[in-house]
Amino acid sequence: MQNPENHKKQQLLDRRYLDMARIWAKNSYCQRRQVGALLVKDKMIISDGYNGTPSGFENICEDENNKTKPYVLHAEANAITKVAQSGNSSRGATLYVTSSPCLECAKLIIQAGICRVVFSEKYRVEDGIKLLERAKTEVVQLEFRDPEELP
Repeated sequence: MQNPENHKKQQLLDRRYLDMARIWAKNSYCQRRQVGALLVKDKMIISDGYNGTPSGFENICEDENNKTKPYVLHAEANAITKVAQSGNSSRGATLYVTSSPCLECAKLIIQAGICRVVFSEKYRVEDGIKLLERAKTEVVQLEFRDPEELP
C-alpha cells in the first residue's frame, strides 16, 4: 500500500503527464478526434505518439465521408513502435493517453510490457480497458482539469 504522500505525488505526476499528452495530441492532423500518448519510465518520457497516418502518407486521416481511414495509426501504437525503434524498453513503463485504448492497442500495450495506463476520456467501446484489467495492467482514469486549476 502506497503511503498518502507518495500517492499524492504520483497523482500530481499523472495529471502533469496526462496534460502533456493532451498538448501532444494537437500534433495530430485528424479532424474527428485527436489523441496523444506519452510513455514514461523512471520519470522520463521515453516515447510519444499521436494518431495519424503512417510515415510518408498524406496527412489526411478521414475519407470523403468523414470516416477514419483504415490505415490511421492510434497514438498508443505510434508511441509503442517509436520506442521499439529507439532500442529502449517499454517494460514496466506507464502509458499516458488522452483516450482509453481500443482492443487492438490494449494487445500491443500488454505485449510491450507496459504495466500502467492512465487516461482521461473513455473510448466508446471499453473492450480495451477490460482486456488490460484481465492482464493485470493497472488502469487509471483521471478527468481533464481546466488549466487554471493546475498546480
